[in-house]
Amino acid sequence: MAGWFVQDLDLRDRSEVLLTAKPQGAVFLGCQMAREVEDSLRDQGALLFPGIVGLPFDPYRARLYTPAELYGDVAGGGAYRDSPDALSNAWRLAQGTPPDVGATLAMSLHDHSIGDALMDAVDRIERAHVVGVMGGHDVVRGSRTYEDAARLGLALTNAGMTVFTGGGPGAMEAVNLGARMAAAPADLEDVLAALAAVPTFLPSVDSWARVALEVCERYPEGGGYGVPTWFYGHEPPNVFASRIAKYFSNALREDTLLQLCGGGVLYLPGAAGTVQEIFQATTPAFYAPEGVRIPPLVLVGREYWTDILPAWPLLTALSAGRGMATAIHCVDTWSEALDVLG
Repeated sequence: MAGWFVQDLDLRDRSEVLLTAKPQGAVFLGCQMAREVEDSLRDQGALLFPGIVGLPFDPYRARLYTPAELYGDVAGGGAYRDSPDALSNAWRLAQGTPPDVGATLAMSLHDHSIGDALMDAVDRIERAHVVGVMGGHDVVRGSRTYEDAARLGLALTNAGMTVFTGGGPGAMEAVNLGARMAAAPADLEDVLAALAAVPTFLPSVDSWARVALEVCERYPEGGGYGVPTWFYGHEPPNVFASRIAKYFSNALREDTLLQLCGGGVLYLPGAAGTVQEIFQATTPAFYAPEGVRIPPLVLVGREYWTDILPAWPLLTALSAGRGMATAIHCVDTWSEALDVLG
């Protein structure tokens, strides 16, 4: 077993096999096993990472989250404040700044496990077919902006793309909704109307999530991926992404998300978080060696990105004379953004 990494498995019914194995050089992370097996594995040179008690999350989980896992019993009438998502955020906030070494280790182990699970999940997806969409969390259901974002997610999915978003509410939720509705596009208008009854997660995350979870019950497949973070713990994750990679570290979350989007990244109007994501993607594009393909970076909303938050003039100034100049684009509408992606 030298070189094996065994993670988050219940091995209590594998005692006989493990007691006769050659475990030197193997690593076991958060596995359940009989005490005699633990002692035997350690004695023979295996490294065992034990479970950590008192956490509202599993630091060794070997799979991505589903909306139901994060929201607990909200669909059945439970309160969001009692959900695994809200409890994990409350635990994070209680650790203080900076957190102690135990909390830091627990969060780091969790984020490593989530990153590993995310890479496993997308391993068979051609990176050129992965498109990221970023945008503001304050886009409200029922608005034209929300509808446009949903139609963008639908169009991307119909074009054979796998959609990744930042996993939050607003524009990100709308894009994941559109991706989910690719299986029943004729129903999109009715679903948009139903969601508009609860336009935002304020003041009640419960009501906001419940109406969306009802949509997911009717349309259980699709939705792409959401990659949110507890760094923005005041923003609940949207439920329309079928697979959710939620991180504690925002920096790690953004870096991982952007690395996966080989088909390009679209930026809908947003605020500080979206601006940060623009320039986090810009840095590797700026320093890319000559001849290396740079995925398209598309700002959607010319007036917004030129006059309101003038990221576009800065991008064009940075790109002058560099290879990234042909990779950056600024367009007026989401349909023009699709044309850029080809």
